Amino acid sequence: MRTPPERHPREEPVTLELFPRRHYAAALRPHLPAECFRPFPLRLFWFLPHLAVVAVCAALLLLADPPLPVRLLLSVLIGLSFVSLGFLGHEILHGSVVPSPRWQDLLGGLCLFPFSIGPELWRHWHNRMHHGHTQVPTTDPDAMGTVDDYRTRLAVRWFYRLPPAVRGVLQALGLCVWFSYHGLAVLVRYAPTFPRRRRLLVLAQFALPVLVWAGVLLLVGPRHFTYLYLIPLLVANFGVMSYIASNHQLNPLTPVNDPLANSLTVRVPRWVDVLHLNFSHHVEHHIFPSMSPRYAPRVREVARRLWPDRYRELPHWRALLTIWRTPRLYAGGTLLADPHRGRAYPTLGHGLDPRRLIPQPLPPEIAASPPPTALQSF
Repeated sequence: MRTPPERHPREEPVTLELFPRRHYAAALRPHLPAECFRPFPLRLFWFLPHLAVVAVCAALLLLADPPLPVRLLLSVLIGLSFVSLGFLGHEILHGSVVPSPRWQDLLGGLCLFPFSIGPELWRHWHNRMHHGHTQVPTTDPDAMGTVDDYRTRLAVRWFYRLPPAVRGVLQALGLCVWFSYHGLAVLVRYAPTFPRRRRLLVLAQFALPVLVWAGVLLLVGPRHFTYLYLIPLLVANFGVMSYIASNHQLNPLTPVNDPLANSLTVRVPRWVDVLHLNFSHHVEHHIFPSMSPRYAPRVREVARRLWPDRYRELPHWRALLTIWRTPRLYAGGTLLADPHRGRAYPTLGHGLDPRRLIPQPLPPEIAASPPPTALQSF
């Protein structure tokens, strides 16, 4: 007897009440042991293998001058260690590894050194603004744009005139530079808002790694620098952004910072979770930002049980594929819109089925909005 084909019914739109982070934290705490809420300093041992990989690969590149395929392999290995060190720095600067702010600054700054992002800026950008205002338009520095950007920015309008497949390829390639670019953009955005002494600290923490990498370039020359740093940085950007892009970009914008509505956990093989320190568990991280991700699987198990209709997770590859196939502009907070073609896709929790993407017409009130009289270049 022939097995009937698997069916993937389209997710029905739902209207769920939004709750703040503390609502979920209070419900989960009684189900979790006290050890989950203490720093876990043994994570620092991850420095050893990754610094060893960087040191050994750098030595081989400089001293052995291997053939091109080997040079590329060594560059990729350095980049993959940069990815894991970036995730470790993220943990450290959330306070889940060591309690001392000075040690957090030193160790977290070392982890983010390849990206030229300082701990003072990171705490403001990521800990305060992103976690405090997740998916709140204009306030969350990591939230994607809206159709208003299409109407007011020439670059965005040009980008959405490209064929969707071309646009998707450019978005995928953009992951190779986006984390570094975005770090510079938020530096320009937030540095003027700091008090003078803190502003000087933010600028110094940015300038130090830039000067160090410039010194490495002068010391080893452009050829070696390409394999020691530039290619690894592209790999590191892609690795980090492959998670960051899937953390929220399929979720709606939300007026309430509700982690189960505006965040997404992705599933990866267990060995990848080990190397990437459970960074895939993003719903859990937004409920308990200062908890060590070591305990995130426990939080996921309880959250799935308590809120089976609200908890969102996807395989990592499917989340990335869905991002590639959908536009990145929000309309009305719950639609992913392509204003140039007049179509849109729902977000997770509002009808999006990543296994069967079906576009719908852009609502008339959005499609009919008149263009502005003046456009900005960017």
